[in-house]
Amino acid sequence: MSVKASISSSKAHHLYFEELLSEDPRFVFLELTDPDEFSVHKEILQGRSLESITVQIPKGVMDDIAIAWIKRRKLQGAVGGPVGLEWGSPDCPYD
Repeated sequence: MSVKASISSSKAHHLYFEELLSEDPRFVFLELTDPDEFSVHKEILQGRSLESITVQIPKGVMDDIAIAWIKRRKLQGAVGGPVGLEWGSPDCPYD
């Protein structure tokens, strides 16, 4: 059995992983609601199917998604941010 564990959500997006009782989540899902523009591209190259999806995301929504992901994964040190209980850290009690 799995449950959607939300990382970040708004009217425009939902970033989540599926939490399974028996294992650590390996994948993250990004659901976009009513995107301004999107395209799906499929190409067959040397007998191999290559697929891609391109979605136009407003920069403010992408900022929210990126910040939530960095906090969730505690990656702020990798991008030069606070690494302890400083303001902006996921461990900071004053968010």
